[in-house]
Amino acid sequence: MRTVAAVVLVFEAIVIGLAVPVAINLGGIAPGLAAGLWGGMALAALVLAGLQRHTWAHYAAWALQAAVLFSSFWVDGMMLAAIVFASLWVVGVIMGQRIDDRAAAMKAAEAGS
Repeated sequence: MRTVAAVVLVFEAIVIGLAVPVAINLGGIAPGLAAGLWGGMALAALVLAGLQRHTWAHYAAWALQAAVLFSSFWVDGMMLAAIVFASLWVVGVIMGQRIDDRAAAMKAAEAGS
């Protein structure tokens, strides 16, 4: 699950970073605010992607998903990207957990044989 979550966060960081010029040019957001807000979230996504081995980082990434979703209300068109990545995050967590469970079951079956 952690690998899938990290991959989603890396791609999300790219999209969040690309949201900065969109917010400035289309949303009329001040450049400093846009760079600080979405640039900071992009940096946080990259850092959290690297720290997914820690449980707290996984929960922090959930909070990041909420922050991206709420910040997307400021700029038209960013809501779609926020919903897509929040959906990818949820699906990635669910599918990643299933993969981890199957791998653990196979490992236990091999150990029992």
